[in-house]
Amino acid sequence: MIIFFDTEFTGLHQKTTLISIGLVAETGKTFYAEFADFDKDQIKNDTWIQKNVLEHIRFFNWRDGSPRSVPSGFSGSQKHTEVCGNKEDIVPILTEWLGLFDGRIEMWSDCLSYDWVLFCNLWGHAFEVPADIYYIPFDICTLFKVKGIDPDINRQEFAQLNHKGPKHHALWDAQVIKMCYERLCLYNG
Repeated sequence: MIIFFDTEFTGLHQKTTLISIGLVAETGKTFYAEFADFDKDQIKNDTWIQKNVLEHIRFFNWRDGSPRSVPSGFSGSQKHTEVCGNKEDIVPILTEWLGLFDGRIEMWSDCLSYDWVLFCNLWGHAFEVPADIYYIPFDICTLFKVKGIDPDINRQEFAQLNHKGPKHHALWDAQVIKMCYERLCLYNG
């Protein structure tokens, strides 16, 4: 099983915290979570994150923490899972969602250095992630390079999307990664 994922977080620094995570399985099942416990002190003066990331948060007002809407939660039979809460609320639901898939799970992302570390940190560290998660993550940037394509290419254009979604929204970006991967697998240069 391949799962494509993306995260949004409070900055490109060592103490960054998760704002949201989006995962898309090759089967089309999705998981999206917003973390109400991200470190708001890290973004109070970061207008780029406020404008480009936090404006896409759907379930709560990031300025005062008030709810906007209630996500649907988890059901093993449903195609789309959405949750909002603190890390301690989200991790058991994500673990259960990942358990829906049989066999080894390959995790693919885009420029995944921060994404992979933050993903592993959800369970404490890399040795605590669910057992079926393959310990080596894969980066779509490398696949672009191997196929002879500039890794800095616009992902939505490469995926030939007719519509543009909200860039820097973790679930949308994970879907774009999936579409790029599928196109790259067919690409012969």
